[in-house]
Amino acid sequence: MNKTYILNHLGFKESFEEQAKAHPNLYPGRIIEQARDKYRVVTHFGETIAEVSGKFRYEALEAADFPSVGDFVLLDRPTEDAGTAQIQQCLTRQSALIRKAAGTTHERQIIVANVDKVFICMSLNEDFNLRRAERYLALVWDSGAVPTFVLTKTDIAQDLEKKLEDLQQISLGVDILMTSAYDEDSYLSLREYIKQEETVVLVGSSGVGKSTLINGLLAKQKLKTNGLRHDGKGRHTTTQRQLFKLPSGGMIIDTPGLREVGLEQANFSETFSDIVELASCCKFSDCSHGNEPGYAVQEAIEQGQLSQERFSNYQKLIKEAGYDGMNAKEIERRKLDTMFKEVGGMKNARKFLKKKDKRVY
Repeated sequence: MNKTYILNHLGFKESFEEQAKAHPNLYPGRIIEQARDKYRVVTHFGETIAEVSGKFRYEALEAADFPSVGDFVLLDRPTEDAGTAQIQQCLTRQSALIRKAAGTTHERQIIVANVDKVFICMSLNEDFNLRRAERYLALVWDSGAVPTFVLTKTDIAQDLEKKLEDLQQISLGVDILMTSAYDEDSYLSLREYIKQEETVVLVGSSGVGKSTLINGLLAKQKLKTNGLRHDGKGRHTTTQRQLFKLPSGGMIIDTPGLREVGLEQANFSETFSDIVELASCCKFSDCSHGNEPGYAVQEAIEQGQLSQERFSNYQKLIKEAGYDGMNAKEIERRKLDTMFKEVGGMKNARKFLKKKDKRVY
């Protein structure tokens, strides 16, 4: 078998290959499983167990800098024949699903990296929650991946048409797919939705059926599944993140159920585009979006064009992400400064790029 076959069929695109070529003494690989500080990595030579090097650990500024499932990394050796492989570097991520770490800390924590689509899974029982759906959308749109809602357990759904209509109103064009563990045909649309060499991750609360979904996509009982508790909440089945290769050629990542989805940064222009557009029509640029005259959002609420619950959740998430009092342009500037924090923010990044361009020419 051609050695490049293994990794190239796990999403090792040209952009990653070019980055790897700059380090000819290191070996590229993709992380397919993570358990605490150990990683299972696929290289051109097969699978190996790896850990981050001491230098990598020393230079990491926060938890989000550490490798995660989906990351393409560079190793000092391709196999374990001469000891545990050391991860020397993460290749630049094309997307990253990041949340605020649990608790009061503002540290960012990476969930997965380099995914093309995110399946936001919600079951059609007590788990169905529009405000949580908005929170997930804000997180996913900021990641660089494309969100898709996957509604599970359609066999026990009540008021399905109403729930679907409500979700469509707040998701603004995001695709919505529906499945049932008792209907094998419902998985066909999911399989067709995941293109060859595309990577998809499942996120959602415990008990929504993520493991059942993966078993259906794989067409075999790969993951253990648990039932619900009597209160409708799920038991944790998945305790670690893992990437699976689908028969169709795509890839899917399972994640543990998320009790908290804290927002350290988020994309509100996509998730709440209706509110952002209304706010831009306010009479005063410094409008606090309360009872000022000419306040377009308040008028929309009074006229029934916008629900008070949606707007209240928008304000809550804006405050949580630290964007309170900022307009759309200021929020984007804050996000860019976070992305380029290692070089002192976006302003310094522009200076660096200008100097680099001068050297090229």
